[in-house]
Amino acid sequence: MKKTILLLTFLTLFLSCKSQISDTNKPFQSVKIDTILNEKISIRALLVDKDKVWFAADKNRLGYYDFKTNFLYRSQINSDSLKLEFRSIAQTSKAIFIANVGNPAHIFRIDKTTLKQELAHTETHEKVFYDSMNFWNDNEGILIGDPIENCLSILITQDGGMSWQKTPCDKLPKTVDGEAAFAASNTNIIIKGNNTWIVSGGKKSRVFFSPDRGNSWEVFETPIVQGKEMTGIFTADFYNDKIGIIAGGNYEVLNQNFQNKAITTDGGKTWNLIADNQGFGYASCVQFFPNSNGKQLVSVGASGLQYSSDGGNSWTQLSKDETLYTIRFVNETTAFAAGKNKIVRIVFK
Repeated sequence: MKKTILLLTFLTLFLSCKSQISDTNKPFQSVKIDTILNEKISIRALLVDKDKVWFAADKNRLGYYDFKTNFLYRSQINSDSLKLEFRSIAQTSKAIFIANVGNPAHIFRIDKTTLKQELAHTETHEKVFYDSMNFWNDNEGILIGDPIENCLSILITQDGGMSWQKTPCDKLPKTVDGEAAFAASNTNIIIKGNNTWIVSGGKKSRVFFSPDRGNSWEVFETPIVQGKEMTGIFTADFYNDKIGIIAGGNYEVLNQNFQNKAITTDGGKTWNLIADNQGFGYASCVQFFPNSNGKQLVSVGASGLQYSSDGGNSWTQLSKDETLYTIRFVNETTAFAAGKNKIVRIVFK
């Protein structure tokens, strides 16, 4: 009898745990979208910091929304002459860093506690154009941009963002003529531990990989559409150091939904196209859901908000909003997205 009771107890606990595990990855059917900010603004730089979602935008603007207190903080980089569009954003435990596109390029540091603004770096060149920024840790960070010479422009900080040094081209892989990066959603550069992936587009669309925080690099080919100025990889994400996704397409043919999304399971060395002639067309941002075993994905772009529960093999449109450019998760069911004239909170159901 005791053995029977113990067996039944074990089976009950096992079935309960199994039910909880399957519920965690149960496909979502709909979304609830609440508007946080609605004004004339363009936002492509977004990050989550504990209870805040920070944004950087056009016309020198930045701020955060505290989703615990519902407080919206707005600010601007103080300048009478600079008209800056920020598309890169990153953070350490103490500060937020933002960078603008175009010439001259500036990196600003915003103290999280005092909100004091400091200019950390400036670069002037007719070809300068920075696209995406991230940090490995509180001391080391990276900002990547279009080629000025025959390599991607890479700035590295080793002192918490107080100063930035440019990596010489002789230490980087060579780019081909017409290969660059797209500042679509601050997702050209992905970091997992010491591993770093950079994605390119245009005449050539490849993945640049560093296993040692930018000290050495190798390059992997991809099957993503390429060959024209506005084709290639616009966005990437990695679930862990093996499973990743790249997406984008043809910005001049927004509904083209083939050769625009691919998956890797070997850390980016090889890529396989998924959902060809299915799902979304041009994508501005793609992200994995947290704690989804790399199976659940979301994209925003010209095809609205699209969702996959099977690792990207099939996609469902959960919102027709074509004006969202970037999206970041707070937890397994809640994300913030931003784009043309808005920031929204999205709850997946």
